[in-house]
Amino acid sequence: MAAPMSNVDEIRKRVILSEFGVRNVHTTDYPGNYPGYDDAWSLQKFKKNFRIEVVHMDDTSMEFDMIGVDAALANAFRRILLAEVPTMAVEKVFVYNNTSIIQDEILAHRLGLIPIKADPRLFEYRNAGDEEGTEIDTIQLQLKVKCTRNPRATKESSDPRELYLNHMVYSKDMKWVPIGNQADVFADAQIGPVHDDILLAQLRPGQELDVVMHCVKGIGKDHAKFSPVATASYRLLPEITLLQTVEGEKAERLKRCFSPGVIELENRGGKQVAKVVNSRLDTCSREVLRHDDLKNLVKLGRVRDHFIFSVESTGILPPDVLVTEAISVLVAKCQKFLNELDSTEME
Repeated sequence: MAAPMSNVDEIRKRVILSEFGVRNVHTTDYPGNYPGYDDAWSLQKFKKNFRIEVVHMDDTSMEFDMIGVDAALANAFRRILLAEVPTMAVEKVFVYNNTSIIQDEILAHRLGLIPIKADPRLFEYRNAGDEEGTEIDTIQLQLKVKCTRNPRATKESSDPRELYLNHMVYSKDMKWVPIGNQADVFADAQIGPVHDDILLAQLRPGQELDVVMHCVKGIGKDHAKFSPVATASYRLLPEITLLQTVEGEKAERLKRCFSPGVIELENRGGKQVAKVVNSRLDTCSREVLRHDDLKNLVKLGRVRDHFIFSVESTGILPPDVLVTEAISVLVAKCQKFLNELDSTEME
């Protein structure tokens, strides 16, 4: 069992889940608002307490802990990931021929939502009003597919996959058409859709698609298709504290009240005693509070300055690169604000 925390520290550092509500969710109106607690901001104190710990990372997802920051900063970081880290996406669709059953507008919308694997850091934003793209601000893709009958199909067959050729149009059919010197500059980039198996349309003999797409650089704040993440979220680190020793049948029920792996039983002198093993796995369930004989034996809390971030990339950029880019955007925002303050003071 953990050492008890003073009331002032608990108000400042913990969110408490009670049976009929949540306590300590308010923030301070100004630094040092809590009686007997100095909450004044200090750079040295921030550097000492702040840290980032990577828990899991692969090609598409990442989980890390951001410790020692306020919720406002954590949420700003989340919003930047969603809406202000740029990517490349289809912006203009030129339909030269579309005899499929899908209307031009629907087809253009589907194409716009296809994640395009291209490093946005290598491109510039297109100037407003520019009709023609250049090699520094535009990626050109082409979709040209025509459905025909399969001359080798048997007469008895009824399977479209055997009867027709090119009747399923996938994102892999979107081919990169280099502009200017792009073929040399991006020779190793393999520009194209992130996923090859996204179904775009179904055709029948005689139907065809002939479409040219222009991809430009943008941010999710302008349109969701530019968002580089499938999801970016955070939650507070759960903290489960046993106030008394729980053993026997009570320990068994206590274990079942939480997600697997949170509470485990250990043998102490021939008795099964409950022990908190990994409170991180808790999903904010308050099931234990429904049991009258258990609810006063445990305290459910959340650490207010410990955020568990989950970032899932759409595949355009690796998640660690997205996090780094989001930090750069936040730094640029802070620098712009400081410059504005300096210019105001000079006036």
